[in-house]
Amino acid sequence: MAGARSWILEQLEAERGRWLLWLPVALGLGIAVYYELPVEPAAWLGPALVAGALLAAGLAPAGSLARAAALGLVAASAGFAGIAWRTASVAAPTLPRPLFNVNVEGRVADLQRLPDGMRVVLGAVRLKGAGVPPPELTPRRVRVSLSRGAPAGLQVGDRLLVLANLSPPAGPATPGAFDFQRVAWYQQLGAVGYALAPPAVVARGAPEGWIARIDALRADITGRIVAALPGPEGGVAAALLTGEQSAVDKDITQQMRDSGLAHILSISGLHIVFVVALVMGLVRHGIALVPALALRVDAKKIGAVIALAAALFYTALAGAPVPAQRACAMAGFALLAVLLDRTALSLRLVAWSAVIVLAIAPESLTGASFQMSFAAVIALIAAWESVAGWRRRLHERAEGRPRGWAWRLAAALGASLATTLIASLATGAFAAYHFNRLSLLGIVANLLGVPLTGFWIMPWGLVAMLLMPLGLERVGLVPMGWGIEALDAIARTVGNWPQAAALVPSLPGASLWLVTLGGLWLCLWRRRWRLAGLPLVVAGLALPPAAPADLLMSDDGRVLGLRDAGGTVHVASTRTDRFVSDSWARRAGQDGARRWTVSAAEEAAGLGCRTGLCRWRKGPWQVALVSDERRLAEACASADIVLSTVDAQKACRGPRLVIDRRDAWRDGAQALWVDETGVRRDTAAAHRGNRPWVPGSPSRQALPMPAPGL
Repeated sequence: MAGARSWILEQLEAERGRWLLWLPVALGLGIAVYYELPVEPAAWLGPALVAGALLAAGLAPAGSLARAAALGLVAASAGFAGIAWRTASVAAPTLPRPLFNVNVEGRVADLQRLPDGMRVVLGAVRLKGAGVPPPELTPRRVRVSLSRGAPAGLQVGDRLLVLANLSPPAGPATPGAFDFQRVAWYQQLGAVGYALAPPAVVARGAPEGWIARIDALRADITGRIVAALPGPEGGVAAALLTGEQSAVDKDITQQMRDSGLAHILSISGLHIVFVVALVMGLVRHGIALVPALALRVDAKKIGAVIALAAALFYTALAGAPVPAQRACAMAGFALLAVLLDRTALSLRLVAWSAVIVLAIAPESLTGASFQMSFAAVIALIAAWESVAGWRRRLHERAEGRPRGWAWRLAAALGASLATTLIASLATGAFAAYHFNRLSLLGIVANLLGVPLTGFWIMPWGLVAMLLMPLGLERVGLVPMGWGIEALDAIARTVGNWPQAAALVPSLPGASLWLVTLGGLWLCLWRRRWRLAGLPLVVAGLALPPAAPADLLMSDDGRVLGLRDAGGTVHVASTRTDRFVSDSWARRAGQDGARRWTVSAAEEAAGLGCRTGLCRWRKGPWQVALVSDERRLAEACASADIVLSTVDAQKACRGPRLVIDRRDAWRDGAQALWVDETGVRRDTAAAHRGNRPWVPGSPSRQALPMPAPGL
């Protein structure tokens, strides 16, 4: 043990220059621990942890490993305290129950174009109609889909009146699934719904504040792009130039995912690099065209300053999604390094970028965008560093030798293959965890799609943006659309190949922890002990997937599902919900749920669905799924387990277990596992615990709500 301790200390001391890289890891660990808690921590706990860690750091000897460990505890405590404060600071009322045929009036805070309409986010909301909450409990922000036509010239700042159906943000489709209620909590989104009639503009207005002005500019630019390219290409162009992915056709989005090109639609490092390179190149070459000026100024540094301004503007215009924040921070540090004549590419740059992102939006840690974006760039830079010696020897041997076009082409293809492979390996586990999907042929699509995007699509997009103030954006958008058509063809061709994408069942949370920690250990250290991270990654990937539930009920109590002996997920109720049923199927590794149908022999045995009553059997258990109140008595008389979309607790006494829509309203989505030994039940509320974003939780009721307003 003494020898092992001495060896570990020796390795740590040798890696002293890499200690700083673990600062954002410690910060993120504190945030992750907060989300793992079953109950909301007391408000004093975070500051107390920070104070204790600061005391420990002050007592530890300067420059020692103990001081470094104590500073790591300070960062972890700061992450814990920061996300707890953030959660409390954004508290806002949420609609307690669905409302039908209500008049919703509010100021347009954001516009999102859809393939078949528009979606608006309204602030300073007023509700009129039966059962609406009082003003102090009215949601601060409401999102409404306008599929019946939006008023001409609608813009951010206008006051809108619309007749709509509203409901609270939906909870997880099944315990452990994506939690939209938590996302909505941090957006202060208290209700979502859809319009029942064309809306009307009550008063024209102007955006208030620089954020609202940028949102208005993004909406205006998106509208002009879609008007110039009215087909599916317009939605893709809007996603590339303004980050507005809601306008992208769903089929194109799926093809991009299957082919491994979905990252192109999300404004991230690829797009920021294109913008920085294009702007910096234009400025440097423009200055070089004026010899008198080029001899007196440093064109490289002037280009860096202007490119940084362009990157900041582009990130803000795109709505500052997490990948764009990370890429913009990295670009900022890299351009600052150019100004200071320092090395521009290093993991320290990534570390400080992560600190900035987590300080601005600590809740982003749990999102797929943050995890996949940082995983890819950390792996790429770590791989670049690990082959530094090999690259140096290669360049030394090549010095003085002519390099023809064939050599340059081979080098470019090799670099593209390597980067695509490394990024795919680094993000694969996160894609499987969040989306239950792996792209197996992404290398082929990226070899064609990324150069096309960089050398044709984005340059023409920049031309369109520069000409837009003159009303000449079509000059750039039309050829940009040609490139997008080619990109769509690549995605469609590769996505339709056999085995282009694989569906995988949901991975357990422990897999994500092991893969993340193992990958960080592998990438952040430089000595051989870094290889100890590989067993952790392998162990995380080797953990068996969570067993899909046999019986399911949605969080609104309206959709029922079951999984047959072959593992196929079926919808077994008169009502269906595409999002819910697809989520059930995807978590089981299946592409879409099916309507439950049975063979003639099974139907003769009393199984299958008829007018609001489905019967199913597993082992000794007789199960009834009821969606028609008139069939409830019949179901209760013969079944051991009853799942009902109508009230059944008082009327159904015979079965051993009865779950109805009131249970779903109270506890969220329901999941049951049935076997010969018994029945195991899980609910979304039990899975999430007592947290503010969970409706009805004591911690939500204990938080003070801010005054209504935009």
